[in-house]
Amino acid sequence: MKAGKSQSLKVEKSESVKEVPLSARSGLRKTLLKTILVLLVVLLAMPLAVFGQKILIPMDLSQTDHLKAYGVAYWVLEQGINVEWLLNYRNGSFLMQSFPELERICRLRGVTYQNVSGSDVAGIYAAIEEDNMEDVLLEKAPRVGVYVPPTAEPWDDAVRLVLEYAEIPYDKIYDEEVLAGKLSQYDWLHLHHEDFTGQYGKFYAMYRNAPWYIEAQTDAEARAHRLGFNKVSKEKLAVAHAIRDYVRQGGFMFAMCSATDSYDIALAAVNTDICHAVFDGDAPDPDCQEKLDFDQCFAFENFHLITDPMVYEFSDIDVTPLTGRSPRGDDVDYFTLFEFSAKVDPVPTMLTQDHTSVVKGFMGQTTAFRKSLVKRSVTILGEVEGADEVRYLHGNFGKGTFTFYGGHDPEDYRHQVGDPPTNVSLHKSSPGYRLILNNVLFPAARKKKLKT
Repeated sequence: MKAGKSQSLKVEKSESVKEVPLSARSGLRKTLLKTILVLLVVLLAMPLAVFGQKILIPMDLSQTDHLKAYGVAYWVLEQGINVEWLLNYRNGSFLMQSFPELERICRLRGVTYQNVSGSDVAGIYAAIEEDNMEDVLLEKAPRVGVYVPPTAEPWDDAVRLVLEYAEIPYDKIYDEEVLAGKLSQYDWLHLHHEDFTGQYGKFYAMYRNAPWYIEAQTDAEARAHRLGFNKVSKEKLAVAHAIRDYVRQGGFMFAMCSATDSYDIALAAVNTDICHAVFDGDAPDPDCQEKLDFDQCFAFENFHLITDPMVYEFSDIDVTPLTGRSPRGDDVDYFTLFEFSAKVDPVPTMLTQDHTSVVKGFMGQTTAFRKSLVKRSVTILGEVEGADEVRYLHGNFGKGTFTFYGGHDPEDYRHQVGDPPTNVSLHKSSPGYRLILNNVLFPAARKKKLKT
C-alpha cells in the first residue's frame, strides 16, 4: 500500500508541472529586459542628490537657532541614526542622513538646515581632510541625569533651562538615587549650584533667617539622618565618592558654579572636619588645612580653605571678587576659548565648538578658577587672557571625564537669589549655552577611539 501511495504522489506531481512553451519563455525574457532598460533610463535621469542625500545643519552665523539644533541632533540619535559632528566645519555643524521626518522636525523647531548631495558631501570631507577639522561619529543618545534636590530652590539651573529649551530629555536624581547606585543608568551627569561640603552654600551670613534657607537646612539634616549619617557633611562626602566612582567607571560629569570647587574641597577634606559649628554643631578641626588630601581632587590642588561662616566663599579657588563686580567692568568681562588640533585632540575640540572664540563672562558663587591652583593634568578650555582666571576646564579620571564651567547662567550676568529664570528663547544663539550643550552630546562619541 505504501508503494502504491508513493507512486500515486509521483504521478500527481508530474501532472501538476506544465511545460512552458519556448515562445512564451522568450517573451518573458524580452519583457524583463525592457523593464530593466526602463529602470536604468529613469535612474540615470534622476539627479545625483537622490543618491546618498544628506542634511547639513550649519552651526555658523547662518543658523537661526543654535540651541535647538543640538536638540535635533539628539532627536536623530534617539531614532537610532548616527550623526556626524563636523568639528570646526562651519563652527561645528551636524551632518546626517536625510529623511522626511527630520526635515519636518527642523522646520517645526526653527532650525536652519540644508539638503546636500553626494558630491557636496564629498567636498565637505575633502575640506575636513585638508584643514584643522575632524568628522566625529555620534552613535547613541546619551542618558542624561541632573542632580537636583526635590525641594524648590530660590534659583534656577542654566543646564536644566537649556536642556528643556533644546528639547533634550533628562531625569532628576538626588542623594537617595546616587547612594542607591543608580548613577550607572546614566551616561552624563550634571551638578549645579550644589554644596558638597555640608556648609549649605555658605549662605549663612545673608540668608540664615530666610525661610528657604531654614527649610533647606532642615531637609538636608533629615535626609542625612534618614540615610544613616550623623552629619550632612558626611552624607555629602559619601555622595561625592559615589559620583567619583561613577566617573572612574566611565561616566561623564559636568559641573557648574559652586558644584565645581565645593566638590573638590569635599573630596580633599575626607580625613578632617572643615565645617563651623553653625553648620554641624561642633567646631572645625583646627588642623583641617594641613589635613587636606589634594590627591583626592579632580581639578584643584594647594588651595586654602575659608572656614569663616560670615564669608560667602569656600576657598581661594574661586576668584570672584567679594564686591560681586568684575575688576575689568561688567561690559568687558569676556573669556577666550582655546583652539585645539581637531585631528589630534578631538575631545577638547568638541567641547569648545562655538560660533565665536570670545564668550561673554557671567558670575556665580563660583565664577572662575585660580589658574595657579589648577592641576597640570587638567586641560584648560577657556580663560581670561592676561589674568589668573580659568572659566572652563576638562580632565580625565579613570575611564571617565569631568568638565567644570564657572558661573551660574551664561545669559544672566549677575543672577541673584530669587531672580526669575532666564527666558532662553531670547538667546537662541548664546555662545555660553552652546558650551553646555557641547558637553551633553560629547558622550555620544564614546565608542569612537579618541586620541585624548
